[in-house]
Amino acid sequence: MQPAQSSSFEIVTREDFSDVTFLLEVRHPMLAKAAKAGQFVIVMEHEQGERIPLTIADFDREAGTITLVIQAVGKTTREMQQNCRVGTSLYAVVGPMGIPSHIGGKKKVVCVGGGLGVAPIFPQARAWKEAGAYVIGILGFRNRGLVFWEDKFRACCDELILCTDDGSAGIKGLVTEGIKQAIAKHADIEELVAIGPPVMMKGCAEATRAHKIRTMVSLNPVMVDGTGMCGGCRVKIGETVKFACVDGPDFDGHLVDFDDLMARLGRYRTAEKEAMERWTETCRIRADQAVPPEPALAIDDRPSTDG
Repeated sequence: MQPAQSSSFEIVTREDFSDVTFLLEVRHPMLAKAAKAGQFVIVMEHEQGERIPLTIADFDREAGTITLVIQAVGKTTREMQQNCRVGTSLYAVVGPMGIPSHIGGKKKVVCVGGGLGVAPIFPQARAWKEAGAYVIGILGFRNRGLVFWEDKFRACCDELILCTDDGSAGIKGLVTEGIKQAIAKHADIEELVAIGPPVMMKGCAEATRAHKIRTMVSLNPVMVDGTGMCGGCRVKIGETVKFACVDGPDFDGHLVDFDDLMARLGRYRTAEKEAMERWTETCRIRADQAVPPEPALAIDDRPSTDG
């Protein structure tokens, strides 16, 4: 598949939620028409850029746009944070990729998002509501200042439980505390969907295991081509090995080997750190070169050499 011209993927909206989290709304009518909850795209900011997978946080079929919420934690995402502005374009956007989430057949579901995972859990909550389910949303943030899209979730959830680590908004505690409250109140929950950091999704799976509530999680291993060719996104699901890009990204949370997933993610930290350092140094050099030299003094302005 060849990337289309960069002008095809214009950034029409940008919103910054914090100093590291930002939203890009990208014009891509064909992708917006085809996208479904749970799917992702692979993005290249420029021709020499890294291919990065990003879960689709929203899509508007009428406007022909998709929404991506990005956390600037590595070299490429920091570069995108710096360069991606309204009116600029992404070099390539490939998708939708992955198997869409199975929506339907359940009367009461819980949708859990933690941190950046709040964005991709939104299409799931909306889809479940459109399918006629009673939807309980549980969102987790470190503090009130990082909360985003609360109004969007209240519009599609029958109940919303907001959790913050410091208690500055909603209830104090992790999303697992919200899950406990939901289970205590609703004995008829049929499914829970969780998206967030691996350690959070692992906690969600453990919180529902004893109650035998079907728990689906969206995995985020390192991914290169998105077609199953590289094998970089392999994950252990029970006794089998799956590729998150083509077999997922949704999997049964009670079968996922989260310890293996987190170990694999940690193996690339040194390379990621080195890439960030090289990029930061390049940015510094460019900034230094951009500073104009001190203007030469005119003859009359030069210090006198008379004795």
